[in-house]
Amino acid sequence: MPAEDLAAIDIHGHLGPYRGSGHDLTDAFYSGDARVVVERARKARTALTVVSSLKALLPRQGADPLTGNAETADAIAAWDELCQWAVVDPLKPETYSQALDMLVSPKCVGVKIHPEEHGYPIREHGRKIFEFAETHDIVLQSHSGDKNSMPADFLTLVNDFPGVRIIIAHLGYAWDGDMTHQVRALAASKHGNLFSDTSSAKQITSGFLEWAVRELGADRILYGTDTPLYFAPMQRSRIDQADLRAGEKQAILRDNARRLLRLP
Repeated sequence: MPAEDLAAIDIHGHLGPYRGSGHDLTDAFYSGDARVVVERARKARTALTVVSSLKALLPRQGADPLTGNAETADAIAAWDELCQWAVVDPLKPETYSQALDMLVSPKCVGVKIHPEEHGYPIREHGRKIFEFAETHDIVLQSHSGDKNSMPADFLTLVNDFPGVRIIIAHLGYAWDGDMTHQVRALAASKHGNLFSDTSSAKQITSGFLEWAVRELGADRILYGTDTPLYFAPMQRSRIDQADLRAGEKQAILRDNARRLLRLP
């Protein structure tokens, strides 16, 4: 099957109103409800999008994860094309118990953390998060590339917790402009439990995705769009048109997510 015909799985989306850009119009551009996310996913030939609540992440250090998680669960209930990450903020311990309750549902596939928006260094709080994930066999997704969440800062954690699988998002993004951080971290990890996704605008850089696959192989890179902030069909086209083998595209677009998230 040509990659363009494959029904993809987008493991990095969001839902709800965006707050925090400093400009109302930009916030509006970045926002989207379930219908918007699904309509764009259909244009991108995407069968399933895994979203996290923007209210649970924003505004910076002022988010409401308990309400955001609950509202997102309600919003996706009627959509077969949407699943959810439960957002956990380690500075708000009650989010751990909420996440456990939510993970009982097949509509919730794992836990999302965001050290930058919630205001904590992963170096200081990561061990508790990883202990939680190890105890309950939870897949994690984390923002990466900013000062509280540099990819190298996850290495000790993934090496100390070989059973915990985590996606450090935004392949190619970093606050210092160095596009290699995620790739170098994945290459240095010991147990194959560190992954990344394509939910970065850096994917439009010619040759970058192809270089990452040459360095790592395709099995630990997952398709993510950051929808509705970014336009999902554009992100899909980058994979479809990449100078990669058909099997590599299929792994990124679908098979890696199926395996990691234990999807049918």
